[in-house]
Amino acid sequence: MAGETPNGVDPSSSPAKKPLYEASTQFRSWRYSPEQLRQVRQKLNVGAVAAIRKTIEENESGSSASLSFLQPDDELVLVKLYITKIPQLCGHFRFPEEVEATAISYLKRFYLKNTVMDWHPKNVMLTALFLATKTTNNPISLDSYTSNIPKTSQSDVLGLEFLVAQSLNFEFAVWHAHRALWGLWLDLQGLPDLTEALRTPEVYETALKHVRASRFTDAELIYTPSQIAIASLSLASPLLSNKWMDSKLPSDAAAAESYRQTLERSNSTIGEMILRDAQPPNVEAAREVDRCLKLCKNPQRVVGSKAYLARRAEEERRAEEKRNKKAHDFHKTIEGDDPFGSELVQIGQETQDMDDDD
Repeated sequence: MAGETPNGVDPSSSPAKKPLYEASTQFRSWRYSPEQLRQVRQKLNVGAVAAIRKTIEENESGSSASLSFLQPDDELVLVKLYITKIPQLCGHFRFPEEVEATAISYLKRFYLKNTVMDWHPKNVMLTALFLATKTTNNPISLDSYTSNIPKTSQSDVLGLEFLVAQSLNFEFAVWHAHRALWGLWLDLQGLPDLTEALRTPEVYETALKHVRASRFTDAELIYTPSQIAIASLSLASPLLSNKWMDSKLPSDAAAAESYRQTLERSNSTIGEMILRDAQPPNVEAAREVDRCLKLCKNPQRVVGSKAYLARRAEEERRAEEKRNKKAHDFHKTIEGDDPFGSELVQIGQETQDMDDDD
């Protein structure tokens, strides 16, 4: 039959091979629509406010009535401020771009599981960056790291490391748009109708600046790295972007038109997002949020507060119960008549009885 392979299988009926990216944890766990992102942040914020209000009321009834809690947009302002600190620290330590991009992704993801009213972004940012140096195979000693950051102790970093890793679902691999952009740029080198005058280093550097700017937006939580890369290239050079798209169009005219329209829509949306949202937050606005945070922060996280001491006491009580139970189970095992377990002895006895019968 026409169209079949020698073994009789029609290739058109075979399942399409999925891109490698679609097998990643990033594709499975960290993709959202704009509406889903809004809902996640709203739900986290509402839950945190309710929990904090309850804790405050338990210590002093009616004391939370006059408090003004942060809104989701307020939290984003503060998170974004500390995202802008990561490139500064990476420049100081001369970390490669992979570390910088990974740390920013970690910080964003952390606050899709937690709120700033529970965990202030300053120490979370420092921990995320330190963790990124390890997961990208660019390690630095904890002493060298903390000694170069004012007012930072080793416990500030280590105390949050497990929490950050847990909030990331221990999914440390991140696919970045700057790598996708480099792949696009290599593709362009192979197109015969493009001269060096069009493929200038300045165009690539401009596109890379747009990729870096996209890290201060929600782009990576909504779009794929390749979509962000082609949109950034489109901002730098619409001509090269169109040339690249032309080289990837399928042969079928209808499919090619659909493919082009989809890419152009995503290019436009991502480009607008980068130009609109990539600006650093207003410092004074961020300071105002931080001042408000000091009043509405979860008291269980404020060292020395009644709620903090009560939480630590409860944690100690549970830990002590766990230790006692483990010790009791251990002594029960070694002091029992049968250290190997009754079932094992019973089976051994049955085997012996069978042998006697034989």
